[in-house]
Amino acid sequence: MVRDTVKVPEVTLAFWAVKICATTLGETAGDAVSMSMGLGYLWGTAVFAALFLVAVVAQIAARRFLPWLFWATVLASTTVGTTLADFADRSLGIGYAGGALLLTALLLGALAWWRAALGSVAVDSIVTPRAEAHYWLTIMCAQTLGTALGDWFADDAGLGYGGSALLFGGALLALAALYRSRVWSGTVLFWLAFVLTRPLGAVLGDLLDKPLAHGGLALDRYAATAALLGAIVLLLWRFPSHAATARR
Repeated sequence: MVRDTVKVPEVTLAFWAVKICATTLGETAGDAVSMSMGLGYLWGTAVFAALFLVAVVAQIAARRFLPWLFWATVLASTTVGTTLADFADRSLGIGYAGGALLLTALLLGALAWWRAALGSVAVDSIVTPRAEAHYWLTIMCAQTLGTALGDWFADDAGLGYGGSALLFGGALLALAALYRSRVWSGTVLFWLAFVLTRPLGAVLGDLLDKPLAHGGLALDRYAATAALLGAIVLLLWRFPSHAATARR
């Protein structure tokens, strides 16, 4: 009997805590490179895309679940998602609404392609390199969409960073209630929550590092990024993520 290791962590409360810290770090680190370092959105995207591709290749090549490698890949996806969404929304001039709609279509397309190719988009079905490739492509689309959504609600909708954080945080609590009621598919709820944690992290990151005149706290982007990285390391040390085992 062949046994394959699922190289993704268990979806627990600790998973979501690390995910939110990672997406917030993605915003501060993305802004640090594209704005503070002056590379701009295009070159920032090129740098983070290269890091993401290297991380994905390493993650797929790994024979077992490595928490540090998995979360490094997530961090790479969220930083490239930040700069890519900003490039599409601002540099290409399609706006936050246009960017969010385009990225929603890409995310739904990635999920549809994955399901058509392998029959399931559930995380416990990720037991082959092909499934992992679909998983990381979907994550990339979700992270980029989340950035555009965060900017859309914070800026165009006028909710600001704090109001948007409350909105997305409330939506995540509603999803948690639906999960406990077991009315909806757990897989659907997982991907909805995965998308929504990204705009929550995006607006929290903006709240930390944007100027006071724009509604932020004007914290140093490098210091905020370092603090968030420390929080992630602490969470992974305190609540180690273990890979599940699946049978084919």
